[in-house]
Amino acid sequence: MTGAPTMTSPELHRPAGDGSQPARKTAISRDDLLAAALALIGPHRSVSTLSLREVAREAGIAPNSFYRQFRDMDELTVALTEQAGHSLRAIIGQARQRAASSNRGVITQSVETFVLQMRADDKLMHVLLREGTAGSDAYKQAVDRQLNYFEDELRVDLIRLAAADGNAVMLEPGLAAKAITRLIFAMGSTALDLPPEKDRELIKQMSHMIRMIVTGARTLAGHPPRN
Repeated sequence: MTGAPTMTSPELHRPAGDGSQPARKTAISRDDLLAAALALIGPHRSVSTLSLREVAREAGIAPNSFYRQFRDMDELTVALTEQAGHSLRAIIGQARQRAASSNRGVITQSVETFVLQMRADDKLMHVLLREGTAGSDAYKQAVDRQLNYFEDELRVDLIRLAAADGNAVMLEPGLAAKAITRLIFAMGSTALDLPPEKDRELIKQMSHMIRMIVTGARTLAGHPPRN
């Protein structure tokens, strides 16, 4: 597998202070608070379980200063989800562009990029994979909204790739895009708990499943793939 770009997360800047607690800041940005939240989450800690006071302490501010940037923790977690989705869509888009200019298939290139990003210890990626079924309704809706963005972009790609193969069409490209997106994120969430040695088989399985969905949608429309 080849290397992939890294999802960009806000960088946490802490002022120098004495002891284990950071010195209180007089000014704070949204990125500071997002970075503080990311610093607190991990394999056994969900962003949906964070409290406002914890994030404020990590960012080095008084709790009341939090409200200068966010109304509440729901708004912060939604912003974090939006940033994660935007970053991952950009990375997958770059992978599709690289595949288009090489001899490697778009499906394999995209799946490899997804798995590499998953293994990059990128907490933004984990926000999308781990937390879609936890937290408030606003947060769940934010995760689902990001998945819908992935589906919309993939639907366009599926139509374009079919047309490039002898002006073929596929049945319900939007539904096929939804099936692929939900499959990838569900398998990615499970794969976080598997050892990296399983990645090659995981990529093979995911790529094959996607091809089965695409082939089925094309065949049902009377235009099976030519290869």
